[in-house]
Amino acid sequence: MDDPYRLDSRVAVVTGGGKGIGRGIALCLARAGADVVVVARTAADVESVAAEVESLGRRARAVTADVTRAADLEPVIAAAADLGGLDVWVNNAGGLPDATPRYLTRTPEERWDAQVDLNLKAVWLGAVTAARHMESGAIVNISSRAARGPSLKNGPYGACKAAVNSLTETLSVELAPGIRVNAVAPGPVPTENFNQSTRFPEGKPIEDIIGVPLKRLGTPEDIGHAVVFMASPAAAWITGQCLYVTGGL
Repeated sequence: MDDPYRLDSRVAVVTGGGKGIGRGIALCLARAGADVVVVARTAADVESVAAEVESLGRRARAVTADVTRAADLEPVIAAAADLGGLDVWVNNAGGLPDATPRYLTRTPEERWDAQVDLNLKAVWLGAVTAARHMESGAIVNISSRAARGPSLKNGPYGACKAAVNSLTETLSVELAPGIRVNAVAPGPVPTENFNQSTRFPEGKPIEDIIGVPLKRLGTPEDIGHAVVFMASPAAAWITGQCLYVTGGL
């Protein structure tokens, strides 16, 4: 193999791919040679990212779907099949559904359910759906720095992402040896959802407030590069792991 970091002839699915980190992942996969199925709830977003993928010389499909619903994933599988099959599935959809961080002890039941559906159920559904249509390949789950240690003021989200890491470890054993399952855990990346859900004081860089050792916030491409690695042959002997991409936090 000339370049084990390439994904030529692979077909990848990226959920939550219409903006932010998901868009960055989709474009990084395309630059590595993959054709990409871009999945999100907003048609304009997925169509825009699919067009960007095609501008890089790769094929793309745009699918609108609610990834917390199993039936919505069937068109995603069909789109991947239209491109030639399914080799990589990235469970990226997640975040705070109403952009509101909460203490565990102050979370209404319906808000808890919404967070679990988006941040855990959707990952489980995506992984098991992908596994039914893959003989070999890679599943990459997007976790979070919030999965490690206490997550004060954001407890439901942190709990869900910790569960994603556990799910990743167990699936890696269930689906071995054909399918590798890993996670990538971003640190602070100033996406739209991040900006809406954080209320840092003005006048001081966020990276200084939260003490990022590498002195900058992350970018969608930082996460995308990590996903490409985990999906590529370069990571052929890696499964059940979570790679923290956090600037040192």
